[in-house]
Amino acid sequence: MTTRASACRCFVAALAPLLIALAPTAALADMASDVKSVNDGWAHITYEVKGSSTQTKALDQLAAQARSVVARYPGKAEPLLWAGIVTSEQANRANFFHKLGLATKARDLIARAYAIDPRAANGGAALSLGVLYYKVPGSPLAWGDEDKAVKLLKQALAVDPNGLDTNYFYGDYLLAQGDKPGARSYLQKALRAPHDAGRPVWDMGRRREVRDLLAKAT
Repeated sequence: MTTRASACRCFVAALAPLLIALAPTAALADMASDVKSVNDGWAHITYEVKGSSTQTKALDQLAAQARSVVARYPGKAEPLLWAGIVTSEQANRANFFHKLGLATKARDLIARAYAIDPRAANGGAALSLGVLYYKVPGSPLAWGDEDKAVKLLKQALAVDPNGLDTNYFYGDYLLAQGDKPGARSYLQKALRAPHDAGRPVWDMGRRREVRDLLAKAT
């Protein structure tokens, strides 16, 4: 019995380093799954749900889900980023009195993600923060900042130069500045981005937005 107990302890001791090594990997897989659930929920609401009141209620529920993911993985950039993206979508659909408050909350969440990892989500943290800085009005009305926006958008492009989102939003920014030729160049590049089979709703919806914007840039 003593020999068997000793052998068992030796086996457990030998297995312990492997279990310790596997634990972070499992935790990262769980986080990726939870973040993707928020990501897919956002795409479904944005591109498939009809009716503003239905969308608003669905976004409220998704925002609560996103907050729980942030709490589950403290100090991680991706949950903060997606909580910020969902909040930004709430701001986009909110009335005048709530729009700026929600946009500010979104900025703060995404800024926290960016501070943890500027390259988070393949440049998504820099991109999302840059988008807010050019979409929100500047001083004295609010805190929008074109210089910060351009810097962040270019950072995102450096990380993901051929991406659908990075080229779409830079094209959108250039079109807002009146640069139609520059906008067309980036929007056409966005349409050449590889399709993402893991995010089909977002992929189809974003490409539709790119084509709509490209029509305005001609």
